[in-house]
Amino acid sequence: MSDTLLQVLGVLAAVAAGLWAWRRWHHPSFWLAVGYPLTAVSVRASWRKVALGCGLTKKRQRWWFTTVPGLVASTGIVRVRRKFQRVAVDTKPFMWLPKPTRYGWRVTVHTLEGQVPGDYADAAERLAHSWGVHAVRVSSPRPGRVVLAATMRDPLVKVDDLPASTELLKVTVGRLETGGPWVIDFRTVPHWLNAGATQSGKSNLANALVQGLAPQPVALVGFDLKGGVEFTPYSPRLSALATSRKECVGLLEDLEELMADRMTICRTTGARNIWQLPDDLRPVPVVVLVDELAELYLMADKSEKDEIAKTSTALLRVAQLGRAFGIYLFCCGQRIGSDLGPGVTALRAQCSGRICHRVNDPETATMTLGDLDPAALDSARAIPAETPGVAIVASQDGQWYRARSFYVSEQAAEQAALNHADRAPSWAEITGRAYSELLDTIPEPRKG
Repeated sequence: MSDTLLQVLGVLAAVAAGLWAWRRWHHPSFWLAVGYPLTAVSVRASWRKVALGCGLTKKRQRWWFTTVPGLVASTGIVRVRRKFQRVAVDTKPFMWLPKPTRYGWRVTVHTLEGQVPGDYADAAERLAHSWGVHAVRVSSPRPGRVVLAATMRDPLVKVDDLPASTELLKVTVGRLETGGPWVIDFRTVPHWLNAGATQSGKSNLANALVQGLAPQPVALVGFDLKGGVEFTPYSPRLSALATSRKECVGLLEDLEELMADRMTICRTTGARNIWQLPDDLRPVPVVVLVDELAELYLMADKSEKDEIAKTSTALLRVAQLGRAFGIYLFCCGQRIGSDLGPGVTALRAQCSGRICHRVNDPETATMTLGDLDPAALDSARAIPAETPGVAIVASQDGQWYRARSFYVSEQAAEQAALNHADRAPSWAEITGRAYSELLDTIPEPRKG
């Protein structure tokens, strides 16, 4: 008997060790073969209690057999009888079978009458605790349907590098919480606003962006109000660099003239933007990197008022008109608040790409994400200091995600800038091109 028991215990120990090794060394297949079926059964079985506890059920009248008191017997026992009558019953929303994802599962739920996706978003944290998962995200693909996407563990604890993008003006800088790549695509989202406190990962994201854009045929322009300490190491790959407000004013004037020249070419050829021009006429795209955005708007005394107004107007004009003419903005700042003036608010409205790292004050998070989704704002305020690089990203699909950028050291970014220094066109070449001679070669558009 003891030998049989030892054999059984040995087999169970071997199975447990095998399952542990399987889960440890090849978690995706273990999740699909073992973890997901058990989770799917558990989620479906517990849905009624979870929905009731999270306030997602509705009272509906149903015909039901109920127990009602009858006569009292001489022994003192209350006799009961069953009666068929209408009673109020808690009805749960209909749930489909959960489908596996890389880091968890997702399931479609049919909303009950009077419910909206916001009701499920408000209950997302309670749902996550009820099912024992890391987080639950809510989306609505169409009216009457809500998709609950659960992640079993935080996919941003460790972020592995992904292959670099080979498309123009598209850079893979990290990974989203869904497991997919975090891509900054200037062709789709032309202007970006990147906020974050010191040591939050804001500068690391700029390093990843420089490293990704360095081998591409684009011109990089830097505005570094820290006296140039941030972008000067990348100067071999930069076509122009402004390190003071006076230099920024001059560089912005050059950008305005550049836009006017490109506008003339597009108008003369009948193109709506530079991407509709022939290859031999298409100018090089320009990506403008702005560090410490607030420094462009801070005023020490009234003597700086005109200079600040000129800077604000020029930067806003670039943001409003630059996309069609191949000029894109990536603005970074530790603090971005409405107290900096109406110019910042107007610029924020033009930047459809939003990135919010950990910030020190709620005003910066509100300025960056407050006009998108209150849930995104709450998630940004909850980013811990122990996870540098984690940010809330407003993506090009209209949704917001938690994301984390790859770690790119300053040395790696500097080396990339040095290796691809030959791809940096000079600023004189970009702005001093003989546009009049070029226009002479373009035939006049037909009239009538």
